[in-house]
Amino acid sequence: MKKVSILVPESSVMQAVADPQYLFTVVNQFLLASGKSPLFDVELVGVRKEVKLNNGMFSVHIDRQLKDIKKTDLVFIPALFGDMSAAIEKNKAALPWIVEQYNNGAEVASLCVGAFLLASTGLLNGKKCSTHWGFQNEFREMYPEVEVVEGNIVTEEKRLYSSGGASSYWNLLLYLVEKYTDRETAVLASKYFAIDIDRDSQSAFAMFKGQKDHRDTEILKAQEHIEKNIQEKISIDELAKIYAIGRRTFERRFKEATNNTVLEYIQRIKIEAAKRQFETSRKNISEVMYEVGYTDTKAFRDLFKKLTGLTPVEYRNKYNKMAFA
Repeated sequence: MKKVSILVPESSVMQAVADPQYLFTVVNQFLLASGKSPLFDVELVGVRKEVKLNNGMFSVHIDRQLKDIKKTDLVFIPALFGDMSAAIEKNKAALPWIVEQYNNGAEVASLCVGAFLLASTGLLNGKKCSTHWGFQNEFREMYPEVEVVEGNIVTEEKRLYSSGGASSYWNLLLYLVEKYTDRETAVLASKYFAIDIDRDSQSAFAMFKGQKDHRDTEILKAQEHIEKNIQEKISIDELAKIYAIGRRTFERRFKEATNNTVLEYIQRIKIEAAKRQFETSRKNISEVMYEVGYTDTKAFRDLFKKLTGLTPVEYRNKYNKMAFA
């Protein structure tokens, strides 16, 4: 029997607590129905016996307090809600227990922005991690020693697991079900919960907003220049000259401020503008391509797919109802 401990932190998302409990309990029922023994001993755990969520609207009664758990096999850290720094401060008492369980051989999985709490243990330092695309910049600022893997739905490294944003954590849950049972059981669970089992990227859902929470005035102006001149072919030399900064210094400062190279930033801003056009207009692929400054159809298509995981046609058909009107 594999012990599954679902941590119930303060300021956690209730659904991210309930879903893993529900899934692994249902998987036990699947195993029983097929003549096998249940595999998972699932329990809710926490610092206190009762945790209030959603500003006190809901109360979660845990099965066991952390002080009473000497060993477990798998720890789930649910998504947090609200200000991440404040949420981590509220849950500092749980951090030593997470580290202790990992050092005792347990696997630890964070769901969505639960990655913030996992990273605060120090266990992710020097390792890769996934989290919600909308929190990646904040995560990098808070945990510079952790490598954020953009786009990934599931990241695994040395018994540490993390997932992409929001409902993407279901793919991590199914991934672990398959690991501990078999493909057949995981597929059955995916059908039962109506989840696409093999979705491996959250790129199609991401919205690139740039990283502007920094104090480099010249780089901020350069970002604004790029965003206001989407149709233009902007060179690094041109930008460096406009702001009277040597090219190498400009590239270094841009990367430090935005976590993107200048070329990456230009590409992502252009593709983000293209995505908005595909979502809201009837323009064809070529029209949108020219509007964001590309003339090579193959280059545009390849870059679009690299950044979103979908071709321009697939993206338009997925998000624009007018495409079928």
